[in-house]
Amino acid sequence: MHARVAAATTVALFGVGVAILPAAQAGATARDRLVVVCHRGASAYAPENTLAAVDRAAALGFGWIENDVQRTKDGRLVVIHDATLARTTNVEQVFPGRAPWRVKDFTAGEIARLDAGSWFGSRYAGAHVPTLTQYMERVSRNHQKLVLEIKNPQLYPGIERQILRLLGREGWLDRGHLRNRLIVQSFSADSVRTVHGLRPGIRTAYLGTPRVAELPSYARFADQINSAQAPLSAGYVSAIHTIQGPHAKPMKVFAWTVNRADDARRLAGFGVDGIITNTPDVVRRALNGS
Repeated sequence: MHARVAAATTVALFGVGVAILPAAQAGATARDRLVVVCHRGASAYAPENTLAAVDRAAALGFGWIENDVQRTKDGRLVVIHDATLARTTNVEQVFPGRAPWRVKDFTAGEIARLDAGSWFGSRYAGAHVPTLTQYMERVSRNHQKLVLEIKNPQLYPGIERQILRLLGREGWLDRGHLRNRLIVQSFSADSVRTVHGLRPGIRTAYLGTPRVAELPSYARFADQINSAQAPLSAGYVSAIHTIQGPHAKPMKVFAWTVNRADDARRLAGFGVDGIITNTPDVVRRALNGS
């Protein structure tokens, strides 16, 4: 059975009320329209989530980047992946007595003192953990687009509203940005639901791989399912494409973190709409057939 027919049949068997789209609408996205997103910036070539990684992505010719946002002890939003500062900064040397060095236990001023580049290479010594304001200014300057991940929202009550206020101040909630320059994602369904409730116009994504039977409930507040690559199949991607998201358009699928050419080609064959990668140049060459 063709994957699209199989997916539609699977959804029907679960007995859920799903908007089944015509095959022409729900068909796999062509490779030349597949979005390549630089994971934490071009993080294979510059320290992740730094302004250097944003610039490196731009230098490589990529418009989409992804980042992670958390909050400091004094309520500032900063761009960093881990809940602790230890892996990507010299916090253990600068503040040796403050283990476990959690982001939420340090002020923005203290975090600004840290070196967030030397761990990656000496040429990046002195790079800093950027505030979200600094990060957005650089993304705007580079005319880039952003997949913003709300990281560990359970640690930071109200972070969704705070992020949206900052995005508004930076001019990222106008019609042009909402149409095709911003996606907000999280592993927390509650966080994604909160963003959708506060600003329904924002394109949102749930990070995970829900069962097919669960997809209609996610479609109420998430435009995309952004899944790890391993669980994905052509049938699962097709099933997602048959469901309308909160903006009455077919839901999309981005796969992460895809760094190998053969994996990129396999996932493109499944019909994913985007690939999130540390090595965007490798993925681009794979999709271009070179």
